[in-house]
Amino acid sequence: MVNRLATAIKMGRLIDPYGRAISRLRISITQRCNFDCFFCHQEGEKNSHGEATPQEIETLVAVAAELGVETVKLTGGEPLVRNDLVEIVRRITPYVEEVSMTTNGSHLSERACELKEAGLKRVNVSLHSARPEVFRRITGHDALNRVKEGIVTALDCGLLPVKLNMVVMKGINDEEVPTMIEFSREIGAILQLIEYQPLERGALKWGRFYHDLRPLEEDLELQAESVVEREMQRRRQYHLRDGGVVEVVRPMHNSEFCMHCTKLRVTSEGRLKPCLMRDDNHVEAVSLVRKGASRKVLIEAFREAVARREPYWKE
Repeated sequence: MVNRLATAIKMGRLIDPYGRAISRLRISITQRCNFDCFFCHQEGEKNSHGEATPQEIETLVAVAAELGVETVKLTGGEPLVRNDLVEIVRRITPYVEEVSMTTNGSHLSERACELKEAGLKRVNVSLHSARPEVFRRITGHDALNRVKEGIVTALDCGLLPVKLNMVVMKGINDEEVPTMIEFSREIGAILQLIEYQPLERGALKWGRFYHDLRPLEEDLELQAESVVEREMQRRRQYHLRDGGVVEVVRPMHNSEFCMHCTKLRVTSEGRLKPCLMRDDNHVEAVSLVRKGASRKVLIEAFREAVARREPYWKE
């Protein structure tokens, strides 16, 4: 790790025009998914076709690590639909401090321990409701028990901390927040409450289902014995008196959130994506690898993508 950091310092870390050093890479490894959530933002991708190979993903992570990227999160679609997911994790783990994954959890029980052995450190599991009928309405599938089984298996296999991602939606699951807090506390997971965002499939229904999380944050502060403001986008983590831990992700119209973003994305097709909310400033990456591009060319692609970064929500 010391050698990698020394290399990053020598080469010059990735710093965008607003002084934000890029330390995290979020890679969508597929747009395929076995669920059909009506609000899915699809990592801000439209009409994606094709997927990067494990070797191509490794090449991008190796370059990113040389430029100071410290953590990688694998996303989708649903990462577990890829049969080569374990190979991807095994290939990229040596380059960074942490590899994590976001998943719907439906196939997690079958592969959690294997992924842990390959080097995966932790998981975020999407769980938007603990009520079977609401879960079915959101995802289109009767898979709540399988997801819960996957969460327990992840905990048992040591993929810690396990975070439960709950997109809070008005009139659908907003009244379930206390129940979800209790469920996460009981099993030893962190509950992450996320604002609904007007992207891709969820854009048309945003006005109907958007639920402002600011009042909820005020209630959590009253219930908390301590509040930790994380460096990552100034998210607040509430450590409740009964032992539960709740984190709030509130990006909408939040300039503080944007100004502290240290993340660069890779689309499932292999393009560098400077911002979740935009699709007009991508930079080619995997296509360069396929053409035999040199390390220098790939470094310049990363630098160009970072140069295009700007806060989406401004003061």
